[in-house]
Amino acid sequence: MNFLNKLERKFGRYAISNISLYLILCYACGYLINLINPAFLNYLTLNPYMILRGQVWRIVTWIIVPPSGLDFWTIIMLYFYYSIGTSLERTWGAFYYNVYLFMGMIFTVLGSFVIMGLSYISGTSLNVTMLLGGEAYYFEYIALFFSTYYINMSIFLAFAATFPNVQVLLMFIIPIKVKWMGVVYGILLVASMVQGGVIIRIVIGASLLNFVVFFLMTRRGLGMRISPRQVRRRHEYRQEVKKARPVSISRHKCAVCGKNSEDNPDVEFRFCSKCNGNYEYCQDHLFTHTHVR
Repeated sequence: MNFLNKLERKFGRYAISNISLYLILCYACGYLINLINPAFLNYLTLNPYMILRGQVWRIVTWIIVPPSGLDFWTIIMLYFYYSIGTSLERTWGAFYYNVYLFMGMIFTVLGSFVIMGLSYISGTSLNVTMLLGGEAYYFEYIALFFSTYYINMSIFLAFAATFPNVQVLLMFIIPIKVKWMGVVYGILLVASMVQGGVIIRIVIGASLLNFVVFFLMTRRGLGMRISPRQVRRRHEYRQEVKKARPVSISRHKCAVCGKNSEDNPDVEFRFCSKCNGNYEYCQDHLFTHTHVR
């Protein structure tokens, strides 16, 4: 947390606000491309083989590839992920939420290269090349496994861990707490990893590694300071303080060095009785200043 706090102080102003909306817009572009020219999406997938051969845009463009077809339920799910993503951003702050999402994307990209390396080490790509007609075709097939589906799942798991007692309507009918849905999804993901092959395990593990790493970095007992729920309480406290703070605040200021009580809350300030007027000095200049006559 100290590390993240330092990063936030230094780079927090560069955080992307309302990033969930931009993700939805990326999906919209992907669905539009799929409607106009579906074959063009093959040039946007996360294919490490083609990335190493100059198609570096794939490191980013895979984000706009839709994880599923467009229908009514997909629209509902996108709205749901936008809602919970916005809630997490308001609670954690834009910087922390940005870090969480970008961690998931970076781990996914690294996971694709891990699969590529394992394919060459095990000889899988060479064997499949003879059957399918080329390494490029094989890795393009592998690229189809990588999408933002599991990153969206990590957003839901983060929401369930931060707001475990929030109640939602499953299928618009059944009221259920988010934490139980998170448990069910977690079991399903573990089952998929156990039943799936190496590729599926790496895809799921890489996409959800941000959830594991982020929550280990923000929980007590591992050298860190606060948990995500404590981050939420801290954010809410700051908002309440801002509301309660008066518009104009009288502060102490040293007439010599300009040091003030807001930036230096531990410094003591005193008025000098020998100066003509209301001149205030910090503890370093209270007895060393030149008296105003």
